[in-house]
Amino acid sequence: MIYLLLSILFNAVLFVIIKLFAKFNIDVLQALVVNYFVAFLVGLFFLDSSIVPTEIITENWFKGSIFLGFVFISTFYATTLTSQRNGLSVASVASKMSVIIPISLGVILYNENLSFIKIIGILLALVAVYFTSKKETGEVQQASNLLYPILVFIGAGTIDASLKYLQTFHVPSNKIGLFSSVTFFCAFSVGILTILFLTFRGKIQFSGRNILGGIVLGLPNYFSLYFLVKMLEAKAFESATLFTIHNIAIVIVSTFAGILFFKERISMRNAFGIGLALFALFLVTY
Repeated sequence: MIYLLLSILFNAVLFVIIKLFAKFNIDVLQALVVNYFVAFLVGLFFLDSSIVPTEIITENWFKGSIFLGFVFISTFYATTLTSQRNGLSVASVASKMSVIIPISLGVILYNENLSFIKIIGILLALVAVYFTSKKETGEVQQASNLLYPILVFIGAGTIDASLKYLQTFHVPSNKIGLFSSVTFFCAFSVGILTILFLTFRGKIQFSGRNILGGIVLGLPNYFSLYFLVKMLEAKAFESATLFTIHNIAIVIVSTFAGILFFKERISMRNAFGIGLALFALFLVTY
């Protein structure tokens, strides 16, 4: 349970930092690349043993780390584009409703059984995510921009499902820290290649504030992944229940963080969503 709470906490911290990026006009892509390198370094600091590259590439989870590195940075960037074009609430809904993907795979791959009450709870949780994140004003401006929320939905769901699969079949308990570090390094590698490409095309302007933003983001980002994998390993709940609790709790905590730190207003619709979310949590943990 402690790993679940810590994962929720660090994900909420990420929400606060990302919100500050817009306030200080920080370029997300540059900060993102720096953040992944910092997360990699943080992982190295907490490792009990040294990294041996020739041994890492023989690990069963190494190809999964490469895949996740690509999905991490592309999904995060798609989330940013969604926020800019469709609104932050749309990005949040697309990301958190992606819990459908790991839940479905949990039933198919791990023979998890969902009771009628849990199914109702999961469905109510999805509705709660929508109402909690929905703003009073419509934020989707063009039907053509539907592509970005779809990419966020697929990417976020793929990340959760892949982490569960790798944790179940390939990543032993004593390798979780190493797996997290290598995955972040893979994401950094994809990001730095992207930045080099954009630099040659003259589309990147470097700034010290972007580097600082990435450094600040890197520490909680590492622990958000580390404790997510530890949470899955603990098996306190079935993955369907666990991902539902995790995602809905992040939405609730992030909403309250927005109210406390950014003076965001909560509408009756949002309040209804929070109440519904708490009821949904009760059902899925019943």
